[in-house]
Amino acid sequence: MSDSTAPQTSPSPSPSSDSSQPSSGFERWRRKLMLVTGIGVTEEERLADLRIHQTRHCEKTKEYLMNYSPSVVFMLKHLKESGCEVPKSNVLCAPCDRTRAGGFTPDPGAVVLCSGHFFSESHMENTLVHELMHMYDHCRFKVDWSNLRHHACSEIRANNLSGDCRYTQELRRGFISFSKQHQACIRRRAVVSVAANPACPDDETAEKVVNEVWDSCFNDTRPFDEIY
Repeated sequence: MSDSTAPQTSPSPSPSSDSSQPSSGFERWRRKLMLVTGIGVTEEERLADLRIHQTRHCEKTKEYLMNYSPSVVFMLKHLKESGCEVPKSNVLCAPCDRTRAGGFTPDPGAVVLCSGHFFSESHMENTLVHELMHMYDHCRFKVDWSNLRHHACSEIRANNLSGDCRYTQELRRGFISFSKQHQACIRRRAVVSVAANPACPDDETAEKVVNEVWDSCFNDTRPFDEIY
């Protein structure tokens, strides 16, 4: 009887199985410590690990904003009503150069959030609303992005309505003004964006075009009822 019941008894763990899990956990901890301190790893490995961490954090925050941010949810609702529903897969977190926090690509209609470039959740929220405003303009008004007047108008609207030019945001950028700060921020950022358009020959042209469309575009708050 003892022989027949023996197989039902669970064998005791072997010494090797006891030590393997702690060893695996220790190796993961050691590897993380190396990446944090830079000891025993290359700079390329450290940067790659940092980009992975930043992108994961960006994706988590993006998911939250698309579900719970009043301004982001509002924009997504109006994009859908305009026939341009935005799935979460069309809002991407990715490494970018240091000159920008986000971008909009008309074809295929995607927003890029630059992981690692946001100093707060509200900064990402403003950036996402900004880019969704470009998407809204492209969808509803059929913006021709090679037309500098079209581009300038969308930049004015996006900067005006996204929260990008709040006083606190400007203070972080090092711009302090007590007179028409909001308008000055919108103009400056719109001119910089238009000047980067391949169809724009110089900064003077960008400034001229922004001034030409300023009144009508600054006062156009669609789909918001007023400046957000």
